[in-house]
Amino acid sequence: MVLGKFMPPHLGHVYLVELARQYVERLTVVVGTLPDEPIDGALRHAWMRELFPDCDVVHLDEVLPQDPSEHPEFWALWEAALRRVLPDGPLDCVFASETYGHRLAEVLGAEFVPVDRGRTVMPVSGTAVRERPLANWKYLPPCVRPYFVTRVCVFGPESTGKSTLARALARELDTVCVPEYAHTLIAEQDGELTYEDIPRIARGQRASEDALARHANRVLICDSDLLTTTIWSDELYGDCPAWIREEAERRRYDLHLLCDVDVPWVDDVHRYRPEDRRAFFDACERALTTRGRPYVVIRGDWAEREAAALEAVRALLSEG
Repeated sequence: MVLGKFMPPHLGHVYLVELARQYVERLTVVVGTLPDEPIDGALRHAWMRELFPDCDVVHLDEVLPQDPSEHPEFWALWEAALRRVLPDGPLDCVFASETYGHRLAEVLGAEFVPVDRGRTVMPVSGTAVRERPLANWKYLPPCVRPYFVTRVCVFGPESTGKSTLARALARELDTVCVPEYAHTLIAEQDGELTYEDIPRIARGQRASEDALARHANRVLICDSDLLTTTIWSDELYGDCPAWIREEAERRRYDLHLLCDVDVPWVDDVHRYRPEDRRAFFDACERALTTRGRPYVVIRGDWAEREAAALEAVRALLSEG
């Protein structure tokens, strides 16, 4: 058995569980959680199940004391709770890198197998990851990275260099860029767009972002977002499906780079209403300010835009 909070799972946990999996024929991983912890317990359980599909990964969400000083029957309470979630039959081994492992194994009548007690193999902890996730990025499994990744959205009207800027940022920061799905769909339809396409655009944008977040290197650069989709839908059709509005409100970004219209218009099959660029910029800025979302206006020629955007994103990354 391996017991842990896995808040969040990191490569130290991966090493612990993989060693245990090689050591025994059948391994149970117990994810112990409390309701007031900073990372949701159900999410941590889901992460561990994804990471270790060939192990028995169980969720222990009972409210239990966390230190022997908190309750005179501390060890008895933990033994009873673990027996309720562990498979029937004898427990042979308890694997742990923490000091509690020896006593827990004794209580459960199992052999204690210490693993990397000094954290010399994987010098990382859950606390360190929570406090400075970007500094500890290399220790995060891909499934955990979307939770901590810094998200930057390149935002604003058509023909302001958003896609070029997004790709340049991704290249300079050695990460991935989420493309604007509307461009893909409209190009496929020879420039045609209807209200019925709006949900398709939203689903494509959301799915692309979620897929690429696992491959980002500390920061995910997004060329557009669902808030952009709602603004365009309102501008073109006077309405937007409610679920897209709700999803646009739910999704978080650490910074929006709002591209101004002080560059020439360039015709493209998927671009609409060049005469309305200033009004659309104003609508974008209102959408950000009314929601209290952090943003920087990007102006100037192409070199000035890239320099300003890089400066803003690097300042953001230095905080993590």
